[in-house]
Amino acid sequence: MQVLKREFGQYRIRIDCEDDLWTLARLCTKGRSLAMLGERRDQTTAGQEGGRAKAAERKKMWIRLSIESCEFHTFSDNLRVLGIIEEAKFDIGSHHTHIIEVNDEIELISEKGFPHVDDDLIKQACQESGRAKVVILVVESDEAIMYEVTGRGIREVSTWTMRGGGKYTGAKLSEGVSKSFFEKISNEANETILEGTPIVICGPGHAREKLAPLISGAKKIIATSMGGRGAANEVISEGLAGDILAEHAVVQETTMLEEVWKRISTNGAVAYGKDAINKALEEGAIETLLISADLVRKEDWSNVVSGLNDIGAKLVQCSTDHDAGEQLLGMGGAVALLRFRV
Repeated sequence: MQVLKREFGQYRIRIDCEDDLWTLARLCTKGRSLAMLGERRDQTTAGQEGGRAKAAERKKMWIRLSIESCEFHTFSDNLRVLGIIEEAKFDIGSHHTHIIEVNDEIELISEKGFPHVDDDLIKQACQESGRAKVVILVVESDEAIMYEVTGRGIREVSTWTMRGGGKYTGAKLSEGVSKSFFEKISNEANETILEGTPIVICGPGHAREKLAPLISGAKKIIATSMGGRGAANEVISEGLAGDILAEHAVVQETTMLEEVWKRISTNGAVAYGKDAINKALEEGAIETLLISADLVRKEDWSNVVSGLNDIGAKLVQCSTDHDAGEQLLGMGGAVALLRFRV
């Protein structure tokens, strides 16, 4: 994300990657406005021409919407913002949908200004702009799964398997069958993975060592205690990939949330549930508040968020589009690491 212009109550932003769409979706709330180039049909150009009906021409123009809602699915390549036109060459008051994609420029306007949680989220998106996605390839003798890790989540991209009732299920694979299987994986993976993308090849057993020489590009080979998505989570939560993933927000969030679960299991310095977090705040005990990026924008959490600065506490706005984030939702969407027990 790039901030091209910043004034009170206004950001002009260029979208650089899909993670920026995730950020923008958190900011596009009802009561704000969003403007960008769009198209509308000019009904004055419709009519009859040579005895035939002539369709209205589509004209490009700068369109500012009063935001009603937005639609976004993590890892999708666009964000849909729905609203009422409040500024355009014509059709003022009509409904319109802006479809925002990577490389688009937009203006986001909030007449009341932006709270610091929004400024912080935009600042973080700018700092992470251009950070490479990482591929995690989990390999077993009869199955391989490729995951893509971005700053805000993890998703399954491809699966290759000989399980599920196939000819070789339950039998030891012959050398020829195994070689053919790994060649198929490597051919398709090498076509899919963009040049320069860091790759982590992991899994239990020795299958990863057989596949690794066939995969092009910079790669790190890691042993894990399990296969499947569990292996990908193990790489992320235990920091096994080292510097390759260390700066990704999803890894930092997962590491902190793992510390939360550890403290909960040992009755350590941690608080969850709004009442407990409020009590910890009153006593100045909060060191770091981890909270869903959606929940932090709810009005009933505003007093907690504003009080963090008074005690020198850190705020982390978490994505819930990864396994640790889903666990955070299960805890009510917010947990606090404390300086001391309360």
